[in-house]
Amino acid sequence: MEGRLLARARQRLADRRLWNRREEQRRQEEVYARLPRIAEIDLRLRSIMTELVALALGTAKRSAEDMAAESLRLQEERRTLLRQGGWPEDFLDELHDCPLCGDRGHNEDGSPCDCLMALYKKEQTRELSPLLKNENECFENFRLDYYDAAGDDPPRKRMDRIFRICRSYAENFAPGAGSLLFTGAPGLGKTFLSAAIARVVAESGHSVAYDTAAQLLSAFERDKFSRDEDEQTEAASRVRQLMGCDLLILDDLGTEMLTAFTQSALYSLLDGRIRAGKSTIISTNLDRAAISERYGAQLGSRLVGEYQWLTFQGRDIRALRKERR
Repeated sequence: MEGRLLARARQRLADRRLWNRREEQRRQEEVYARLPRIAEIDLRLRSIMTELVALALGTAKRSAEDMAAESLRLQEERRTLLRQGGWPEDFLDELHDCPLCGDRGHNEDGSPCDCLMALYKKEQTRELSPLLKNENECFENFRLDYYDAAGDDPPRKRMDRIFRICRSYAENFAPGAGSLLFTGAPGLGKTFLSAAIARVVAESGHSVAYDTAAQLLSAFERDKFSRDEDEQTEAASRVRQLMGCDLLILDDLGTEMLTAFTQSALYSLLDGRIRAGKSTIISTNLDRAAISERYGAQLGSRLVGEYQWLTFQGRDIRALRKERR
C-alpha cells in the first residue's frame, strides 16, 4: 500500500477514535448530572476491579464470589436506572465504529482490518479526483448511442468491443494484468473509460495513480533538478508512486513539451514498469507512426509489443451533446 495514503487512512481512524472518546465523555456528563447514583455505581464497580487485582495478589479481604455478586447487582441497577432515565442500556458503553478491531485498524494477527482497507480505498479514490471529476465516470454511464451504428465498420460496434474489453480488464484486474493504449481523436471517451477502470481497480484495493503526461514529466524534472528541498522531496515521492503503483493511468500523451530529458524519463518510466510487470493505461491522440516519430523507434517498439492497442472511433461526444440540447 502507498505509505502516505495509508497514513491518511490511519489518521481518519484516529479522528474517529477521538470523536468517540469525546462523545463518551459527553454522554457520561449528561447521565451523571441527571442521575448521580449511576456515577456512584461506576465508582464502586471500579473499586471492585481493584479488589480483583488484590485477590490475584493474595491480599483481598473477601472472596471472588462476594465481589462477583455485588458487581452483578450493581450492573443490573445501572441498566434499570438508564432505562428509567430514557437511555438505552448500552448508552455508556465504549463506542466503536468498527466492532471487529475497535477502530485500531488491525486484527489480532496484525493484518489490516476491513475498516482500514475501506478508508484506504477512499483515499485512493480521492487521489484520483483530477480524473474522477463528476462522480459519474463509471461503466454504467458509458453510452454507446453517441457512436454511429451505420457503415461497414460502424464506430458503435468497435466501441462496444472496446467497452467490453475495458470492463473485463477492470473487473479482473490483478498484478500482471497487462497494459492498454487508447488512441484516437479527442472527445471519443478515452479519458472516460480510463476513469471507469480507475474507479473499479481502486475500489478493489489496488493502488492507482493518474497524471497527464505533462504533469508526470514535470514531477520527474523537479525530482532531478529542483533546488528546493521540500519541492524535491515531494516530487521524489510522486515519482516513486508513479513507478510503483499497481496501475498507472497516463493521459494526453503527446501534449507535453518534449526535451531530451523528458523523452529519457518517459522511456525509463514505461520501460521500468514493463520490466516490473506493472500495468499502465495510456491515452493519446497520436497513432503508431506519430508515436514512433515523436518518441523514437525504441519507445514505439515497446509500446507496440507490450500494450494492447484500442483505437477509438466516432464523432466528438462533446459536440454531439451540444447538438442534442
